[in-house]
Amino acid sequence: MNNHKTDRIASDIIKYLSNIIYTETRDDILKTITLTDIRLSKDLSYAKVFFTSILDMPHKDIEKEVNEASPYLRGCLAKVIDIRNIPELKFEYDETIEYANKIEKIIDNINK
Repeated sequence: MNNHKTDRIASDIIKYLSNIIYTETRDDILKTITLTDIRLSKDLSYAKVFFTSILDMPHKDIEKEVNEASPYLRGCLAKVIDIRNIPELKFEYDETIEYANKIEKIIDNINK
């Protein structure tokens, strides 16, 4: 499968998942997450979805809660997206924003 098609499907999945999370879920923890990126396997059977959250909870706890909702989200996704097989969703906390903020603080301290 060409890379352009995979990128388009990944974009659609993240768009639909975001919409599902904010409109169809009742879980308060799920409503606080923001999807940042998605990595699809070449055969589209597996998707690693990266997210951040504004909650002041340990990342592992949030990640566990979101992954427990994964089968429900996958079922909802199957209803709205038109692809043959819906990938298995694995959610992972995206620490790049926190890492970038940490680096920025270090640079600011060096400049002072």
